[in-house]
Amino acid sequence: MTGGRKDGRAALTPPAGETPIVVLVRPQMARNIGSAARAMANGGLWHLRLVAPRDGWPQPDAYPAASGADAILDAATVFPTVEAAVADCHRVFATCPRPRHVVVPVRTARAAAEDLRAIAARGLRSAVLFGPERAGLENEDMACADTLVRYPLNPEHMSLNLAQAVMILAYEWWTAAETAPPRVLMTNETRVATKGELESFLERLVAELDACGFLDHAQKRPGMVRNLRHWFQRGEVTEQELRTLHGVVTELSRGRMRRGRPDVVPPWRDRASGGEGAALPEDPAEAERPLDTGT
Repeated sequence: MTGGRKDGRAALTPPAGETPIVVLVRPQMARNIGSAARAMANGGLWHLRLVAPRDGWPQPDAYPAASGADAILDAATVFPTVEAAVADCHRVFATCPRPRHVVVPVRTARAAAEDLRAIAARGLRSAVLFGPERAGLENEDMACADTLVRYPLNPEHMSLNLAQAVMILAYEWWTAAETAPPRVLMTNETRVATKGELESFLERLVAELDACGFLDHAQKRPGMVRNLRHWFQRGEVTEQELRTLHGVVTELSRGRMRRGRPDVVPPWRDRASGGEGAALPEDPAEAERPLDTGT
């Protein structure tokens, strides 16, 4: 399914291969059908079937609620019964809040999405039934399904509207095949600093804190230094952030020098000039300049 918009309509096209068919059983309000289509589009689902919609189909009120997913509504088909709607399917799932008195496989939405992906990979057609807004699926409807889907939500308030129920399944369907890493640090033009670069800064910071007297308390000094190290080691500090911090320390130390601190060459600058680590910028503005990555 592709995205983009033209004249307020999303440029949606059917995805390749088999994808689950969303079957809305006796939906009562056109706006809810439109909202369900919107949820489907977000999760990469395309095929929508309606079983005996209360007010008939098509309904103009459905389109504003679809938020541009008009193509899904345009392609929706209507059936008189659940049996007719799933007659060409190989597997049928049915959503229900509390399955009772039946012996049938039950899946969470996540497990159902994994099953649906596996079914589609085999080239088989699947459908998922969603019941009417007020009462949900009836026993006769669920009798057409081979697997039930139950959403594990707060048992003290398990209440979803139709579009929300569709959105949960659509989300799980999409994420079941998502390849993007679940966690990533956006560094843009810079990069994550190495431990060596971080250690060089920490040594400089501690030296400056010694020079200004902040760490004069001999008994507390080791713990204070450890706390500083833990603070910077907790996250992935970027190279540009270290440049900025070096600039801050430079300005603080220059301020003390102007007030009478001896103008001596600090040990970290000797190491930098001797080839251990990158040379520190003399100009504070240089510290704020983005790293040239060569790209």
